Amino acid sequence: MPRIVLLTLQVLLFATATPALADTAIFAGGCFWCMEADFEKLPGVSAVVSGFTGGTLPNPTYNGNHEGHVEAVQVTYDPRKVSYRQLLDYYWRHIDPFDGGGQFCDRGPSYRSAIFVATAAERASAEESKRQVAARFPGRTVVTPILAASSFYPVKGEEEYHQDYYKKNPVRYHYYRWNCGRDQRVRDIWGERAGH
Repeated sequence: MPRIVLLTLQVLLFATATPALADTAIFAGGCFWCMEADFEKLPGVSAVVSGFTGGTLPNPTYNGNHEGHVEAVQVTYDPRKVSYRQLLDYYWRHIDPFDGGGQFCDRGPSYRSAIFVATAAERASAEESKRQVAARFPGRTVVTPILAASSFYPVKGEEEYHQDYYKKNPVRYHYYRWNCGRDQRVRDIWGERAGH
């Protein structure tokens, strides 16, 4: 057998014998720039993609039509390093779970918060985490819904500048985030646990 074929077979066998262990989760929490920046700081997360989900319109766009969809992020993570439940706990401490009209300065249906679940196990974890948030804030209504995951549409093409916006445009991003009052409101709600 030629050496190049043998090496190729060895590489293929190694690749299939040791698959990368990764899962994905989808969260909406207002501006996807901010959600992307927050989740990329979490150890165990390997990628965060900004996009749209939750609606029925195919191929939504940022500058065009995304009616029915929310801005969301698809989080790729290693469950050996961070569990789905830890992602949920992290998510709650980066949003306002009591605001059904949007998040922070961003208003309207496309900025609402939501957890999108793909399995029965994810739904059970999400519902339990929501109950714990509600128990922490008696007398307040947690309005963030738990919804069945549907198609996720990454922002791409001419609108791909939204991916990693906080890295590509740090001054504009920080100015926007500060003016939006996101971090201040999260601290008001979560206190010392905000953002951790």
